[in-house]
Amino acid sequence: MTREELTAFCAALPHATLVVQWGNANVYKIGGKVFAIIGLGQTGDTVTFKTSHMAFEILSDSPGLRPTPYMASRGLKWIQQFEKPGLSDDSLRDHIRASYDMVAAGLTRKLRASLGL
Repeated sequence: MTREELTAFCAALPHATLVVQWGNANVYKIGGKVFAIIGLGQTGDTVTFKTSHMAFEILSDSPGLRPTPYMASRGLKWIQQFEKPGLSDDSLRDHIRASYDMVAAGLTRKLRASLGL
């Protein structure tokens, strides 16, 4: 997927907001919490997303994927696609959507209600 396709996908998720930070990375959030980062790293051609514990274990050893530098070293289960082959477009969308759902589920009850979730 191109960066433009990824940003369009993330932006289309309900209540997703975009903040450009960390050296021109597109940081997508719901309720002020990050669910995807597009364009972080030395090349700027990366996609970072939160995962379940099981997905983290499986994806950590996949070609083109790695535990996200800085985040994973602090025990957070985030994966970064940093080179090819990485994930298929459909699989990448599924993982970003799962990240969105996990982050949304972790919001306070009051915030979820205010967002209509």
